[in-house]
This record gives sequence, structure tokens and C-alpha cells, in this order.
Amino acid sequence: MTGLGEDAPGARAKAAAPLGRRTFVTSAAALTAAGPWSAAGPARAAGQPANGAQAPSGPRNVAGLLAVPEAGRGVDWLREALQVAVALELATIPPYLCGWWSVGDRGSQVARLIRRIVGDEMYHMGVVCNLLVAVGGRPRISDAAPVYPGSLPGGVRGDVNVYLSGLDRPLVHDVMMAIEAPEEPLARSVRASPSIGRFYDDVLAAFRAVAPELSARGQLSEHIGSDVLEPVTDLDGVERAIEAVKEQGEGTTSSPEDAFGDDHPAHYYAFGEIYHGRQLRRTDDGWEFTGAPVPFPDARPMARVPAGGWPAPSEQVRGLLDQFDTAYAKVLSTLEAAWAGGDARTLRSAVRTMGGLEGTALKLMETGIPDAPGTYGPQFRPPRGGGRHGGRR
Repeated sequence: MTGLGEDAPGARAKAAAPLGRRTFVTSAAALTAAGPWSAAGPARAAGQPANGAQAPSGPRNVAGLLAVPEAGRGVDWLREALQVAVALELATIPPYLCGWWSVGDRGSQVARLIRRIVGDEMYHMGVVCNLLVAVGGRPRISDAAPVYPGSLPGGVRGDVNVYLSGLDRPLVHDVMMAIEAPEEPLARSVRASPSIGRFYDDVLAAFRAVAPELSARGQLSEHIGSDVLEPVTDLDGVERAIEAVKEQGEGTTSSPEDAFGDDHPAHYYAFGEIYHGRQLRRTDDGWEFTGAPVPFPDARPMARVPAGGWPAPSEQVRGLLDQFDTAYAKVLSTLEAAWAGGDARTLRSAVRTMGGLEGTALKLMETGIPDAPGTYGPQFRPPRGGGRHGGRR
């Protein structure tokens, strides 16, 4: 199942690895200097109380987790770290979906690149949820949903403002590439960025040190996007999973081509191809975006969703926003229920509901904003506590 629309390509032929692929959690090294989490620090995770006590709905941020001495990183630490990873994985999907949905020609090279990456991110989230369940945790997915615009969950990459808009070069460079950026990009002319690899390295080191019993009960096995999600039941599987996760988004330290084991570059370099308008190629001077053209597609001009949501929407737009956000909340709660009950059928139901979000999103993207350039778009603001979140009323 893909949940990404009818143009989904066939699954890539490859051996089903137990987990696999992430891009993200590679920028925590720069955060460790900030010391333990504190209420005063800018890296305080969304949902954390201002008095410094840990909120039941959210874990410490990455800097706080990495500040814990290695001797204190037991199973509870692993569960907390993996919950942060769940939030990080989830945070990538809405901005990537908005960019993909906005593209008019779904058969274009750019649309296909982004669609593949969205499928990968959904798979990555499943991988992290399986790992969390393996050590006796339960993914809190509804609580993990971030608010846009804003920082990445866990205080990661505090300099990156993640926002929602239609596809344009600023979104590709400032959000997509910034999220996926490795510490030392192999391709020149791309801004270097701190990596989150330290976080996953430390998670793997904790798995090795603790050697926890890994239970397959509650883990899910399912086709997601172009990949097969499978349970992880031993430390070798954990190591393969985490190593693959680090490579899928930012690429390896030797070659951008090594990341996927197929013809696609890692996410960071795929987004780089879109931004630079050229495929990545090896030259005498190293890797550069000097290959075949990658035409930037026409896209619906969805404006950036402002802080607090769309102000004073019309009754029609408000209805669409509420319809989308209610369905998105159902996606999150159904995903949570799937891992709570170890039920792959419930996971498939969540994926189907996610696929249904597109129709409402496109209606918003085709509705102009009065007295302002651009169109509306989804806010990804699920109602919480029975309230309605469709912009300021």
C-alpha cells in the first residue's frame, strides 16, 4: 500500500530488510553543547512545560537525551529517544506532501522524486515505531504531531523553520534540503549543515550496551510505499536498520549513489537536483549538480501557512480546513491504534485515510486568498481535546 495516489510506481525489487531508512536524526551533535534541556533554552520541545518538568505527552529534546551519561542510558532512555524519532519522522511528511500535492504534472520527474521520498518517510516512521515497540514502548503519534510553521521536534536543527507551502525553490532549499542535510555534503555548492547522525549513533550504542530483549509482539509487517516493513528481533537487525536509516536521507560518506541501492540518490541529493535543476554527477572535481536537466515543474501557488493558521477564512474554506484536519487527526489516531494493537489491518486503514487527504488539499490549493497572492492549503492542525483548529475565527 502507498496511500500516495494512483500514480504510485511498482515496488522496487530488493530484499526486504528488517527496517530501514531514515534521513533525519543526524544533526544532534551541534545540540549537545547546549547542555541538558531547560525551560529557558530555545530547543524546548513543543508541549514541554515551562518549569522544566517533563510533560507526560512529550520526551526531552535531543540535547537533553545526549547529555545523559552513557551509564544512564537504559531501556527507558531508549524508549524516550525513539519517541523523539517518531516525532521527527512524522514532522517531515506534511511539508513534503504539500510540495508534492501542489505539482500539476504528477508524471514529471520532480513529482516522482518527491512522491518516492514521501513514501520513504512513511516507511521510516514505521521503522521507528517498530523499534519502539520492540523495547516495550508504545508510539504516541497523535501527541507527536508538530505545529507549522515551527522548529523540528526535539530541538533538532533549531535554525530550520519548517513551514508548509506549495513547491518553490525556497521550500526545497530552506525546508527539504535543510531537514535532510548531512554534516559534510559531497556535492559542492550546497551549504553544509550539522548532522543528526550523532543521535542515531548514540541510540545504536545504547542498544549494544543494554542488549535489551527485542519482542516481535506488536511490531507490524506491511508494504509501505515501495518498501516492506518487517519486525526487528535482534541487535544485528537494529544495526542494519539504523545504518540504513542514516544513509537513506543524507547519503553515505563515500558516494551519494550508495544510499538506496538503486538508481535514486539519497533524499538530500534528490532535493538538491530539484533545487539546482540538474542531476548529480561525478566529475573530476567531485560530485556536482551538472548532469541532465531536472525541469522545475509548474505548481499550484499555495502560500505559506502563517503562524496560528489561516486568518479569518471564509465559511467554505473553514469547512475544508476542518474536514482536512479532522481526517488528519483520524490518520494519527489510527496509526497509534495500529501499533497499540499490533494490527496491520488498522495500519492499512490509516494509510487509506491518508491517501484521501489529497482531494481536500487540492480544493484548498485551488482557492485563492482574498486580497493576497497565492492560494490556501492544508494546515495539518489536528483538533485536540475536542476543539476546532481551522485558523483564527
